[in-house]
Amino acid sequence: MNDTAGAPTVFVIDDDAGVRTAIQGLLKSVGLQSRCFETAHEFLNSTRPDAPSCLVLDVRLPGVNGLDFQRELVDAGVRIPIIFITGHGDIPMTVKAMKSGAVEFLTKPFRHQDLLDAIYQALDRDRVIRQQASELADLRRRYKSLTAREREVMALVVTGMLNKQVAAELGTSVITIKIHRGHVMRKMQAESLAQLVKMAAKL
Repeated sequence: MNDTAGAPTVFVIDDDAGVRTAIQGLLKSVGLQSRCFETAHEFLNSTRPDAPSCLVLDVRLPGVNGLDFQRELVDAGVRIPIIFITGHGDIPMTVKAMKSGAVEFLTKPFRHQDLLDAIYQALDRDRVIRQQASELADLRRRYKSLTAREREVMALVVTGMLNKQVAAELGTSVITIKIHRGHVMRKMQAESLAQLVKMAAKL
């Protein structure tokens, strides 16, 4: 298996060894690396790479319902796009899965292309989620670098208050506020007040 850093991984959980082998072979044929598990428990106990990924999950697994496992993952803080596969597809189950954030719900036997399309869509979704999470973490790191007074200044500036109004509010001079404001803009890497306002909204 190719362990290239950052390469996407497709996880497959199905208690049918034949299904696992077939899906793994399909993924290998298009250059996608995969890891297969017989049970949901095995997947939870595994070490997963910090790279785009998705989960192909059989709805009916020994000891756990796939939809319940979907909720377990969310509760455990595991955010991963899921593609459900089942031999017992029914409309209510499909609706429930999609409302819970599943990418696709495929009934066996499914076309290989339908599964691949769903996997590519899921990996794209995970890339976007990871990018947003990375940007937010970076933003929070920058905010954490501000002093307590700089945070106070930032909180008032983003409401649209002028320097002299902020100075009056905080009981200090306009020149001091200008200095603090300059520090805030530099540390937050904001090129304009509008950009700073957007950053504050994300925090």
